[in-house]
Amino acid sequence: MASTTTALIVAAGRGERAGLGTPKQYATIAGKAMIAHAVDALAAHPAIDRIQIVIGAGQSGLLAEALGDRTMPTPVIGGAERRDSVIAGLEAVPAGRVLIHDAARPFLSVAVIDRLLAALDTHDGAVPVLPVVDTIAAADGLLGDVRPRDGLVRVQTPQGFDRDAILAAHRAWAGGPATDDAQVARAAGLAVATVEGDTMLDKLTHTADFAAAEARLAAAMRSRTAMGYDVHAFAPGDHVWLGGVRIAHSAALAGHSDADVALHALTDALLGTIGDGDIGSHFPPSDPQWKGAASHRFLTHARDLIVAKGGVIDHVDVTIICEAPKVGPHRAAIRSRIGTLLGLEEDQVSIKATTTEGLGFTGRREGIAAQAMATVRVPA
Repeated sequence: MASTTTALIVAAGRGERAGLGTPKQYATIAGKAMIAHAVDALAAHPAIDRIQIVIGAGQSGLLAEALGDRTMPTPVIGGAERRDSVIAGLEAVPAGRVLIHDAARPFLSVAVIDRLLAALDTHDGAVPVLPVVDTIAAADGLLGDVRPRDGLVRVQTPQGFDRDAILAAHRAWAGGPATDDAQVARAAGLAVATVEGDTMLDKLTHTADFAAAEARLAAAMRSRTAMGYDVHAFAPGDHVWLGGVRIAHSAALAGHSDADVALHALTDALLGTIGDGDIGSHFPPSDPQWKGAASHRFLTHARDLIVAKGGVIDHVDVTIICEAPKVGPHRAAIRSRIGTLLGLEEDQVSIKATTTEGLGFTGRREGIAAQAMATVRVPA
């Protein structure tokens, strides 16, 4: 049986040096909380079986707001020091491989995870590193002697280990505050391999780091826009699903799933931004497992595919075309639901409705149509 791989995100710090008035792991970058960036990147990797988050006391509400409807195991409450938080997290996860990651490093690539997991096949541990390229010198108010930088690296996270081995190493540690888990592992005699890191994994600590991260992310991305369209006929029933919201009506919409025409159109628009087919190619109506399925599953699948490619959803716009039911009274609920599903702020979601002035099949009240546009940034 293959070993289970758990991603352990350490997010228990107060982040006071960032000067943001809130723990930095919950600060927003490119329209999404920093911790949500890390969660989405890890959740989208096929080799990650479980994600466990460690938070500080009193941060449950901040985490819930940051993650929206993302389903996560109950967070673990961390301790006074980082090592205390790591131990608490390790004790809460099963045996197998574990990737210990700092929430302050939100932009995690698939390639780094792949390299770590490959190294763990032959080593006790693995960490991503980057070479030291700047001049290194001693300083105490005044500049001192230059120090050799040959053989020096900058160590990043996530850091991979066997869960039981790194937990035992932490419990045996007697060296005072530890800056990372690899330091603890080496003290316990574990062989820790190095793999190529990524400049996008640099830790965000100070206020200026967040502005730099926004700029770096923008420079490394290109914008794409795509459109989706869907239509469903009315059938006997007493409600319809529109934009993930159940609306009472004198008829239902016919379809293999719940026939949410708005979410279907939006799913196609999102898939279009990454050139990954349409909703039918991912969820064929011939497959019985999608019979009656909730359409938010299709939408979050498209979201996860974009995240896996390092993409960021900037804005979505949905137009619902029908004579009835009236969309206006439900507009705010639909907007909120889609925003929650996609991890977007209110001003990143537009919901409109129109009629066809009695013309065509929607004008004859035979069904509902929807069209959607999505704007997404993906790595250049």
